[in-house]
Amino acid sequence: MKKIYNIDAAGKKIGRIATEIASCLTGKNTTSYMRNEFPDVEVNVSNASQMSIDEKKSVNKEYKSYSGYSSGLKEESLEKLASRKGFGEILRKAVYGMVPSNRLRAKIMKNLNITE
Repeated sequence: MKKIYNIDAAGKKIGRIATEIASCLTGKNTTSYMRNEFPDVEVNVSNASQMSIDEKKSVNKEYKSYSGYSSGLKEESLEKLASRKGFGEILRKAVYGMVPSNRLRAKIMKNLNITE
């Protein structure tokens, strides 16, 4: 039986929402938690565009990606990423960093649904 969590992101900080989502996705909030088993859980997040983001963070927060080539480092601010891909991508990146980096990470992230 699949457990479904509905989280409203309106007026909340990014990190607070992301920790709540990550603990639900990994199953740490259940009594039957085992770190090597994939929980049958789905998390639905609504109102991602209404999250509380400080002006300072939206300007100073940088997302970096490296292509592997020399001078291949790309930097993008939170503001630009939000305008290009939406606030759901910002929340997805925050949760991705909080989920354990093992073979289950891709499966766990597929159970996250974000609506703006």
